Parts: sequence; structure tokens; C-alpha cells
Amino acid sequence: MTNALLETEEQRDLRAAVAALGKRFGREYFTGVVAEGKHTDELWAEAASLGYLGVNLPEEYGGGGGGITELAIVLEELGAAGCPLLMLVVSPAICGTVIARFGTEEQKREWLPGLADGSRKMAFGITEPDAGSNSHRITTTARREGEDWLLTGRKVFISGVDIADATLVVGRTEDERTGKLKPCLFIVPRDAPGFTRSPIEMELAAPEKQFELVLDDVRLPADALVGGGQGEDAGLLQLFAGLNPERIMTAAFGIGMGRHAIDRALDYARTRQVWKEPIGSHQAIAHPLAQAHIELELARLMMTKAAALYDAGDDMGAGEAANMAKYAAGEACVKAVDQAVHTLGGNGLTKEYGIASLITAARVGRIAPVSREMVLNFVSHQTLGLPKSY
Repeated sequence: MTNALLETEEQRDLRAAVAALGKRFGREYFTGVVAEGKHTDELWAEAASLGYLGVNLPEEYGGGGGGITELAIVLEELGAAGCPLLMLVVSPAICGTVIARFGTEEQKREWLPGLADGSRKMAFGITEPDAGSNSHRITTTARREGEDWLLTGRKVFISGVDIADATLVVGRTEDERTGKLKPCLFIVPRDAPGFTRSPIEMELAAPEKQFELVLDDVRLPADALVGGGQGEDAGLLQLFAGLNPERIMTAAFGIGMGRHAIDRALDYARTRQVWKEPIGSHQAIAHPLAQAHIELELARLMMTKAAALYDAGDDMGAGEAANMAKYAAGEACVKAVDQAVHTLGGNGLTKEYGIASLITAARVGRIAPVSREMVLNFVSHQTLGLPKSY
């Protein structure tokens, strides 16, 4: 369990309370929702009523006044119970953080209370078919027409657009002073004319669907631009303000999933008896599970560091730690899930035990929101000072 030196009493109480909520729903609820093609509305609503969804948002707008540290606890514990809420990464962590830090007063009043109480959701649109992890190649562009903006482009692998009231879209616009394209973030309502979505068929068993978006001269009012365009580098600052929490929360997602898989494996290893003793008494079973647990705990330490740095306002330090946490958690999660399935043998692939579906889900943390190779690139040239290869 988490050391008292690393968490406050309030944070430990939050962890225990969310764990209890997750246990009441559990993996069976989650897989049932997926099988029926539905969403985790009941869990979302109850988490909202208990104040967990907006725990990181400012109190003056209905949030809990905490930080990414607290929101990561919520996601990790729900994941450990087998019922993670992916939209926690997108809606309050990315979009809520960006609007709370950089939005105009009107944008804050419009969106933050709903994001905090769960009555509204936002998706986040950054990835493009030809850009991948290279945000400098984003081709979604915004141009002025009178007082309005016209937004044109395509996005792929955008989560939860069908259940989101709006999507926070990353585009580029021409800098009036230099003529160069610079990042900008726009709030695009779900029903905006010219804004269409198409589902992407995935082999991933999750309630949240993935979409390709097409923006065909989507007309937006001036106040759709986050922050009103204040400051020449405002869009870049906004973008990184959202990406660091995204990486921290992705780490929490992976750590929770890994913990759930190991817990399932431990239950089986303690009770499954082939010869005289439970199989968990054999080092061939026990040691790999112990290693997986150690790696999850190490990833959690880096996630805790990243969240603490971010909440303290150290964006540069948080960027390095968030990338490392995301990398470590992705690797640890894949190993934990693989070892859990292997511990159960054939039962690990059955619907009855319900962990085979985690094999695909665990891979997400290696791929998204940034690949493990791009994290290694970041550490190579940002931390180690090696020259760029790209």
C-alpha cells in the first residue's frame, strides 16, 4: 500500500473511497457494458455525484480544488477494480485542465462546472492521419472570416466523440506578425455544421469508441478559441498543459489495469492446486508475479513524482517525469497482464476469468498517447543531451 510519506491523509481517504466504489461495480459490470455496446453511464454518474470526476478542477467552478495527483488516484483505483473510465483522461484531465489554466472567464463558467459534475464531457482532437506523433505536421488549419473562424482538417483515433458535448480540437493558424503557423485550440460543439465523425472499427474491447473526424469549413465564433488568443505562444502553452496530464493519467490507467490483472492472478495462484500445494507456492509462478508487482510500484513512484511536479507548476520537470511515467507504466502493464494470463494457463483465455481482453487493452499504453519510441527520443535528446535523429 502507498506509504503515508507519499500521500496525505485526504489522498489516502480518497483512494480508499474510490476503491470501494470500483469494487461495487467491478470488472463484470465493465465487460457487460462493453458486450451490450453501451457506456459506463451508471459508474460515471455515481463517481460524479461523489465529486470524483472533477477532483482536479478549481473549487470556484464546482471542482474539488485538487490536482492531477488526486485525479490519477481516482483513475488508478477504478482501473484496479477492473472498471477504468477512459474519459477521465480526456474530459477533466486534458480539456478541464486546459480550460481552467488558459480559458477565458466565460469559457470557464461555460464548461468547468459541467465537466466537474459529470453532466458534460469533452473529447480531445489532436492526432491526424499523416502527422502521427509529429504535432508540427498538423494540417488542421483555422482561418479568419470576419469575426468568425473557419476550421478545416481531419483527425483520427479520437475517443468518445459520440458522448462528448464538444471536442477540443488542436489546429494551426497563421501568426499575424511572423506569418508562420502556430498551434491553437478550439472548442467545437458536437452538432457544429461541417463537423462529422465516422467510427473506427477496433479490436479493442472498451466502452469508449474511436472516431475519425472531418472538419469541413466548420464555422466557429471568436470565443471558440481557447483563451481568446492571448499571447503569441498561448496555443503551444495550452497544448503542453494538456499533454502532460494526459501522460500522467495514461500511466494511472496502465497501473490500475496491471494491478487488476495481478490481483486476478494472485487469487488463482493461491487456490489452484495441481499437486500438493497451490501453484503460487512455486517460484516459477511466484517470482514473475513479484517482478510484475515491483515494476508496477516503480511506475507508480514516477507517476507520483510527475503529478507532484505538475501540480506544483513545474511544467518542464513534469514533462520529463510524465513521459517516463507513461513509458514505465506501459511496459509494466503489458508485463503484468501477460504474466496474469500465463498464470491462469488456458483459463487465462476464457471469458469466465475475464482477463484475456486485457491483452489488447494493455498494448494501448505502449502506443498512445505517444509511442514508447517517441518517449525514448524525448529522453535521449532532452534529458541525455544526445542529438536528434529526426
